Amino acid sequence: MPDKELLVSPEGLKKLEAELEHLTTVKRREVAERIKTAREFGDISENSEYEDAKNEQAFIEGRIQTLEQMLRQARVVDAVNEDPTVVHIGSRVTVRDLEENLEEDYIIVGATEADPIKNKISTESPVGKALLRAKVGDQVEVSAPVGKIRLEVLKIS
Repeated sequence: MPDKELLVSPEGLKKLEAELEHLTTVKRREVAERIKTAREFGDISENSEYEDAKNEQAFIEGRIQTLEQMLRQARVVDAVNEDPTVVHIGSRVTVRDLEENLEEDYIIVGATEADPIKNKISTESPVGKALLRAKVGDQVEVSAPVGKIRLEVLKIS
């Protein structure tokens, strides 16, 4: 079964690549040095510094593998090449909640770039899925834990 495609913006791809570069060139060396230093303390069976460093090494290696897999699956979606009248990754969308009559701005991003605090919502989130491919004036329905939410697309930029 082929791997699922991971949609990312050009900025998101750069972030993943930068994190991988930092882990492989800086963090690996740092943790290897910590392990070497901890070994010099003697008996490693009761050496908490050694155990901590080995745990960090395992975490770093796991994260490196995850990032490498993500980069193999990545497909860059550049908003410049997309139809500006349709919501896609990279779109800034202004919507109105039709029940509450409140407006909200969202930036549609790939799953790895989601940051709800900055209103960056993933194409895999309920709201992101509902808004994807919508146009100004469209009304979408979102299934949320609180029930159905109806949103109207007011602006796409």
